[in-house]
Amino acid sequence: MRTKHLIAATDFCVYHQLEQTFITDLKEAGLVEITVVNETTYIPESELQKLERMIRLHNELDINVAGIEAITHLLERIEDTQEEIRLLKNSLKRYE
Repeated sequence: MRTKHLIAATDFCVYHQLEQTFITDLKEAGLVEITVVNETTYIPESELQKLERMIRLHNELDINVAGIEAITHLLERIEDTQEEIRLLKNSLKRYE
């Protein structure tokens, strides 16, 4: 498998001064996706922004994985609600 758009989890953890178990815990909670190629763990580029946000919550605010899971769930609900409001506003504009 090609690893062009994948970042080695060990490199990512060294850069961010993290234990690799933190990423494993996030994966087990269903918060990030990781890929294993030839027994090496990789993080897809598409997950970086989300993962770095979670790292900031953990490091700067000292929030554990369960708290990050709750915050992520609430943020997703807010985004879904905002999208629904946007669609409803567009529907209302048709009747104006």
